[in-house]
Amino acid sequence: MPVPAPLPPHPDTVVESDETVWQGRFPLQRIRFRHRRFDGRMSGLRTWELWRRGRAAALLPYDPRADLVVLIEQFRLPALAAGVDPVLVEVPAGLCDPGETPEATLLREAQEEMAITPRRLARVGDFLLTAGGSDENVALYVGEVTAPPAGPDGLVGTAGLDHEDEDIRVRVWPAGDAIAAAIAGRFANSVTAIALLWLGLRREHLRQEWT
Repeated sequence: MPVPAPLPPHPDTVVESDETVWQGRFPLQRIRFRHRRFDGRMSGLRTWELWRRGRAAALLPYDPRADLVVLIEQFRLPALAAGVDPVLVEVPAGLCDPGETPEATLLREAQEEMAITPRRLARVGDFLLTAGGSDENVALYVGEVTAPPAGPDGLVGTAGLDHEDEDIRVRVWPAGDAIAAAIAGRFANSVTAIALLWLGLRREHLRQEWT
């Protein structure tokens, strides 16, 4: 089982205690701490549960010549718990293996989840998914690809690793339609929405640079 890394030292944070209360696939810590307030005083003793998921990477595959994006759909139990349609529209993403760079992670995930390898990458940024409870930090990129052949509804087919029981549907979208859907708030997955909103601002630049 993974052992949680200690919190990095910070001059305005004092950790009073650090206890691992669950040691499953991802550790859960209960941390009691004080931090410096904006008025300069130290806070009272605070207790937070911290879910340690770590570094991750995600990729929005974009075909600049056909002006298409390639997205996936899969079942997410936490979405069901949140009262959201559990089949989410997403970009390929995954946690970094120990010692693996985010770029290597997203190349691996794109190949596993949609059999695509980007020719080049444009970095979007790093994003904390749940800053109130988890340290998961996602490195997000847009990658240049050639979109796979698709049916009239954009459906390419299914993918995923059998030994992980993955059930992933791959679909091609006109970039403008996907961006409009993100602007309209139709994608509950935050990384998908961020990637498409960024593409909406940088799309013409990428089309000129990558074609």
